[in-house]
Amino acid sequence: MQAQGILYVVATPIGNLGDITLRALDTLKNVDAIAAEDTRHTSGLLAHFGISKKLIAVHQHNEQQSASKLLPLLQGGQSIALVTDAGTPAISDPGTLVVKAVRDAGIKVVPIPGPSAVVAALSASGIADGGFYFYGFLPASAGQRRKVLDGLKAFPATLIFYEAPHRIIDCVEDIYGTLGDRNITFCRELTKTFETIHTCPASRASAWLQADTNQQRGEFVLLVEAAPEDNESLPAQAQDVLRLLMAELPLKQAVKLATEITGAKKNDLYELALTLKNEQ
Repeated sequence: MQAQGILYVVATPIGNLGDITLRALDTLKNVDAIAAEDTRHTSGLLAHFGISKKLIAVHQHNEQQSASKLLPLLQGGQSIALVTDAGTPAISDPGTLVVKAVRDAGIKVVPIPGPSAVVAALSASGIADGGFYFYGFLPASAGQRRKVLDGLKAFPATLIFYEAPHRIIDCVEDIYGTLGDRNITFCRELTKTFETIHTCPASRASAWLQADTNQQRGEFVLLVEAAPEDNESLPAQAQDVLRLLMAELPLKQAVKLATEITGAKKNDLYELALTLKNEQ
């Protein structure tokens, strides 16, 4: 009997072609075919490294049907590499359905690890929180986006999102309105010529983006500070009022006025005020 083929899940560069791994190149050279999210994009990648292979389109609109077409090839002994336009397949990109169908059929799946925008962003962010939660792309609808953010409001870990340029301003404004004035780290155009890594409070994020339209271009990874452990009960509005008052008044007076204005607990506001003072 002819041995079954193998599905290789191959990570490819997210911008800088020099980031491709030797193992990825070796795999792409030796498989029988390559299943690609965009065959034109992958053709350019292969041409750069002098590789010529049969390409099969596997994108979000045909993934289920493509999985059915790939199975007979794998069962017949052909090995196939699965790639996305950039980074690791099946991570907020097509590939999950193919991998599941292949594994369900009892065919071997082998990951070829490499570039990943979310891991690259986290490694360069300087965020010291012990854990992170990667959500991927938030909903395009403002109402659905706020609903998702509200559900993540108390999550005790760094929140990581992907976002497109045409939604970035609306997205950060919803983050500020829903999660409060946490720090946001923007990782834009990672590994490319205009790579940007910038951290600022959520209250200043929209203004930073609008001050330079170039900062609104390209794909984004957003890292949002974890929910504060000691002040989860404080409404975002109360925290914002306290910050504004502390910019003009002594700590105790700012806490007293914030308590009267917002109705929040004085002890909670005082603890937050001490934290903010220590961060100055």
